[in-house]
Amino acid sequence: MKDILKVIRPHQWIKNLFVFLPLFFGHRLLDPVLLADTALVFLAFSFAASSIYCLNDVIDVEADRAHPVKRHRPVASGAVSVRAACIMMAVMMVLSIATMSLMHNSPWPTASVIAGYWLLNTTYCWRLKHYAIIDVCIIAFGFVLRILAGGVATGIVLSHWLVMMTFLLTLFLSFAKRRDDVLRMMKTGEAPRHNTSRYNLTFINQAITITSSVMLVCYIMYTVQPEVIASFGTPYIYLTSGYVILGILRYIQLAVVDEKSGDPTKVMLSDRFTQFIVTAWIGTFLLIIYIL
Repeated sequence: MKDILKVIRPHQWIKNLFVFLPLFFGHRLLDPVLLADTALVFLAFSFAASSIYCLNDVIDVEADRAHPVKRHRPVASGAVSVRAACIMMAVMMVLSIATMSLMHNSPWPTASVIAGYWLLNTTYCWRLKHYAIIDVCIIAFGFVLRILAGGVATGIVLSHWLVMMTFLLTLFLSFAKRRDDVLRMMKTGEAPRHNTSRYNLTFINQAITITSSVMLVCYIMYTVQPEVIASFGTPYIYLTSGYVILGILRYIQLAVVDEKSGDPTKVMLSDRFTQFIVTAWIGTFLLIIYIL
């Protein structure tokens, strides 16, 4: 059972919390029906993502066996057979579909978004992950689909600012993750991914700088927009920019100084400073939106 859980990677489900962003920024977080539907979307997206993890491990089984870290994955190590991983992939998709059927609103629009995510990531696993830049853009677009699923499920129209910031944030994190691969290639002389040779430290550092800078500018511009101030009923949203700056600096520190940017999920689950920043950012927003 422990090895099966490693294949479906439930710790990675934290990424799917992005489906709650439309509800959060749309001032509808306290609506019980919409909250319940969004929770179901979270589970449906998580099951769909787990099916992709199973597929990825099956496709990459030989490459993973040659990787210094990934060779310990259950499928690569032989702890879970390829057949069992394929069965788990099918089970996860069935659970995703079954979960969506429980929604109060029509599940079909949301199901279309999740199906699009699944198809996109299937092509990513089979081919597109081998192309530098395209690979990180697909990962970032996957998070845009998460917030789109949350918006479709609740009927909340997404702000173009939210879409851009989501894409830029996850693009920044993806480049930071690729930096870890480049460092491993420099140490071992072997590329951990097929496309790692198309990256180098100079390019990755510049990409991280560009994406983080543009994201920060977008966030600040978002907080001072007249329509945003009118929507939240307060001019003090810009104060949350401080958390965003601290969060970016902390992650760059982890990537450049500590060289621990290989898995953003593990960083979020283990780094106390990052957890404090995210909690404080959420708490401040909740205070501004729902209390003040």
